[in-house]
Amino acid sequence: MSKRIVLRISILLIVALASFSAFAQNSQRVYQSHKVNGSQLVLVTNDGSYEIQFYNQNIVETAFIPKGETDKGESHAVVLQPERTSVSLVEKENELQFQSKGMNVTVSKSPFDISYSYKGRQLLSEKEGYIKTDSTENIDFTIDKDEVLFGGGARVLGMNRRGYRLQLYNRAHYGYGTHSELMNYTMPLVISSKMYAVHFDNAPIGYLDLDSKKTNTLRYESISGRKVYQVIASDTWEGFTYEFTNLTGRQPMLPRWSFGNFSSRFGYHSERECRATIDQFLKDSIPVDAIILDLFWFGKEMKGEMGNLAFERDSFPTPEKMIADLDAKGVKTILITEPFILTTSKRWEEVVKEEVLGTDSIGNPYTYDFYFGNTGLVDVFKPKAIDWFWNIYKGLANKGVAGWWGDLGEPEVHPAGLLHVNGSADEVHNIYGHYWAKLVYEGYQKDFPNQRPFILMRAGAVGSQRYGMVPWTGDVSRSWDGLKPQTEISLQMGLQGIPYMHSDLGGFAGDNLDDELYTRWLQYGVFQAIFRPHAQEAVPSEPVFREAKTKALAKKSIQLRYQLMPYNYTIAFDNNQTGLPLMRPLFFEEQNNKELLSVSDTYLWGDAFLVSTITDAGLKEKEVYMPANSVWFDFVLEQKYDGGKSYIITTEEDHIPVFVRGGSFVPMIKGMQNTKTYSLKNLELNYYHDKSVEGSKGHLYNDDGVTPDAYKKGEYEMLNFTSKTSKSKLQIAVNTETGSNYKSVKKNINWVIHNIEKQPKKVSLGKKSTDFIWDKESKTLRFTGEVKSKENQSITIKLAR
Repeated sequence: MSKRIVLRISILLIVALASFSAFAQNSQRVYQSHKVNGSQLVLVTNDGSYEIQFYNQNIVETAFIPKGETDKGESHAVVLQPERTSVSLVEKENELQFQSKGMNVTVSKSPFDISYSYKGRQLLSEKEGYIKTDSTENIDFTIDKDEVLFGGGARVLGMNRRGYRLQLYNRAHYGYGTHSELMNYTMPLVISSKMYAVHFDNAPIGYLDLDSKKTNTLRYESISGRKVYQVIASDTWEGFTYEFTNLTGRQPMLPRWSFGNFSSRFGYHSERECRATIDQFLKDSIPVDAIILDLFWFGKEMKGEMGNLAFERDSFPTPEKMIADLDAKGVKTILITEPFILTTSKRWEEVVKEEVLGTDSIGNPYTYDFYFGNTGLVDVFKPKAIDWFWNIYKGLANKGVAGWWGDLGEPEVHPAGLLHVNGSADEVHNIYGHYWAKLVYEGYQKDFPNQRPFILMRAGAVGSQRYGMVPWTGDVSRSWDGLKPQTEISLQMGLQGIPYMHSDLGGFAGDNLDDELYTRWLQYGVFQAIFRPHAQEAVPSEPVFREAKTKALAKKSIQLRYQLMPYNYTIAFDNNQTGLPLMRPLFFEEQNNKELLSVSDTYLWGDAFLVSTITDAGLKEKEVYMPANSVWFDFVLEQKYDGGKSYIITTEEDHIPVFVRGGSFVPMIKGMQNTKTYSLKNLELNYYHDKSVEGSKGHLYNDDGVTPDAYKKGEYEMLNFTSKTSKSKLQIAVNTETGSNYKSVKKNINWVIHNIEKQPKKVSLGKKSTDFIWDKESKTLRFTGEVKSKENQSITIKLAR
């Protein structure tokens, strides 16, 4: 490298750093002293102290503790403990540089200023330190003029949320469509297209201003609380999601049945109706794994009965037998619960006596009116209330209930005057759902340690994934406008550590009977985290009650969902281990392609699939971009596409555009009525061959689908696949890995090798040749093999030139 180039780079770095340092902080804040405690730097100023703590080389936390306060308080989001990290402090005349191998924190003494960079890449700088106004506590940052901003929780604003001032107050938006600035799951988290994030680690309500005044300013505003934030950075998006979930926790594995089809509506009014609905699924041979009971399980009327939290015996005369009978058919029962206990409910006197409700200023239960009646609210932060609420869940679980739907948990109505044991309503509103999920999750750990919980909830906080929360996108309009933003919401939430955000398939709000809309929504649902049609009951959400053609198309989508279960379960395991989202934006593939930052209607499902939704009625063709550095194959038609280009794809009635990356291994199984009969004894393993792919890897994870932490306990098996291509042959290896406490079974593998243009000369399993079938039209090669426990297999396909 020439001296001229070195000099030019040095000048550019100096200019870049100077542009951030030029924004002075609070002019009244004066540096006084500093000291280093291991991986922590403590700065003393005239009005308080800063604690700058490295968690590892990718994550640093900055906490401001004003004079008069003793510590930074407790985090509700962070679970990572600071790791042993190599750090150094470089002190200059007016500057401190506190740095790890990745992150660098630069502190200017006068004027006092803090800025952050990662491996020489400037990230952001505090524009003003924490400043207290009459009503809020604010902190501003200077950001680049060109960076795209994601985050803030669930919204419908387009992928780039820059330019909005976002309220941080969980609130449902009934019947939303293509625009929603405030929804049921908000988070004080900003993610930049520069592959870093700022997490404001504070619970109370407030605002997140993403440069709404066009001054290159990021602002966090809160009514009170901790003055703490973390900066997380990485070189790749995969690395970023790994580090962020390392900080806030990762999603435990769900029970395998939860990856199947749900029967759900608002709602089933009786035991007879539940039984008849499941019987119809079985009669029509449409797979189903669970039925969800909405609020009529505890009362005949929509209003006046919330809080009963016990079966209404007139409508459900034998609930224990119903649950057992459904379970014998392979169908789990899920019940809705709400945290509201109405004064007209059968439990009102009990909750007052047990002191489990939020209170007024003199300690009496705080009561108020909302849609369902006059109510109190369970204080999910109070130990006595936690025990009371969990005992209800425990009693119902002992009767066979397999999962829970926690609804209205924003909470839907939460008056500012209501007091919880740990603060006012506004101070804990945004973490209410988080602690409700924690209550259920930890109850299972204590009383049902061998069972994975299923916890469906509408609202949570940063880190709620670690309590097994499965959130949904709220009461979306049953319309094409309702379908359009669903991928945006799920992709954004996956970036923010919440991998199971999903929609009510078919749409929820409104009595719109649109068979094409229903069909396209369910086709998308095959490639989202949870497959759960749900809607108001006037127009059926269940496919068994739709007209014949729509039912047949829905059945095909549901069957494909089950065929892909080995693949879907494996990417769920990958998420559990690494935090990598199930649904991934296209910019994961091309980090420097700015045009992809705004794309949400086409996305990656795991590493193998590229999915493009159809969100307009009567659409005959759609332009789809195929990410660069790969080749792609139409999942249905087998046609090959080169990456780095856009193509006009003709749409088909029975599926949406789906493509598979060249070099991918896609495990599938034959259809089943439900996961009760799930087995890998007979497995179809698809490999998408292309001569441009010299080598590739894949894997298949399996366990019993029930046991928590099965991988850690050694109760699992893994099949690892590798491919190697030359001009004359394709070699595939299968290596088995079996946990120390798992008994694997022999597997018959039906191999399907795609894109074999000419009939091979020979196929060998190990040293023995085997029979095969090659189809000229589809260019597929088929043969069978066998994999035994703790044995490996090698396959050699001699290619014709």
